[in-house]
Amino acid sequence: MANGNVAYLVRFRAPDGTERSKQFKRRRDADAYANVIEVERASGSAIDPRLGRLTVDQWWNEWWPTVTHLRRTTYARDAQFYRKYVQPSFGTVPLARVDRTDLRRWIQKLSAPKSVDGLGLAPATVHKAVQVFNKCLRAALEDRRISANPLERVPVPKIEREEMRFLDVEGVWKLTNSIDERYRAFVLVGAYGGLRLGEMLGLCWGNVNLLSRQINVVETLTDVNGHMATGPTKTRASLRKVTLPRFVCEELAKLASDRPTPDRLVFRSPDGYPIRASLFRRRTWHPAVAAAGLEPLRIHDLRHTAISLWIAAGANPKQVAVRAGHTSVSVVLDRYGHLYPKHDDDLIGNLERGAEFANQK
Repeated sequence: MANGNVAYLVRFRAPDGTERSKQFKRRRDADAYANVIEVERASGSAIDPRLGRLTVDQWWNEWWPTVTHLRRTTYARDAQFYRKYVQPSFGTVPLARVDRTDLRRWIQKLSAPKSVDGLGLAPATVHKAVQVFNKCLRAALEDRRISANPLERVPVPKIEREEMRFLDVEGVWKLTNSIDERYRAFVLVGAYGGLRLGEMLGLCWGNVNLLSRQINVVETLTDVNGHMATGPTKTRASLRKVTLPRFVCEELAKLASDRPTPDRLVFRSPDGYPIRASLFRRRTWHPAVAAAGLEPLRIHDLRHTAISLWIAAGANPKQVAVRAGHTSVSVVLDRYGHLYPKHDDDLIGNLERGAEFANQK
């Protein structure tokens, strides 16, 4: 009895084994809560509320070191996204206090232009930041630190796919003739072999066979927190052999005139060290692109160029998927299907001829 009012007390045993109680003014509320406790106990879904008092930062520092399935570059990138975009807004917030309204405000701030106090991030960057935080909260849910993941199905900005840039053969040779002669083969391997940047930077002479005109793509070289690191290719499908045109191998042979050791990198800095992509773009790539009159052009556009040249030369989607190291033909058709107009013309022509033949009978 309190202030002349009846109080209903529900006693229960918490997941940590201690006895707890909760008071209600109305009996039906007490009965409903008791039923919830009983269901949670029976299903094993009861959550110790004290665990949710851990801050997001405390949980991240407990959980993140146990993540072992990511590539080194992905691990470093995710950690950077957490520190840069998640921690400033949620680091000191208890896990159980992260709510959907705050999350929507956070996503809006990431996306909004700097002119209105936003960060002005591209949709793809916002997606990555949300993805990292979602992994963190999903792990907290799986470890029963929280009863639900508040970030699940929170709307994020739509990613508009960037228009791909393709060079024609003339453009490839303009760039080849404009870049430092030590990297002529770099342009040609990219534009005709379709390797990703990390795959080209990690290519060793032991994986180049100039006689058979093949390169074996088995590893990548990336900058991980300021340290150059060699690692596996992006996916299992990325492990592949790529046959190159003769003129590309002739350009590669110029780099191999001093009979390099098998473990030496094919493309190195002017001082003979592994190439740091950011420096290469600034010191070598951008000046060459400008000199060739091809701005704007990314190094990754060489890969798009290679695929467009393969398709123009008659490669079918399966051949493209294998040569490019894509996981499936559907990826090729989704990204490059518009480069197959001739196939559609052939289809319509065959349908028309079939109809004409049937009508002649």
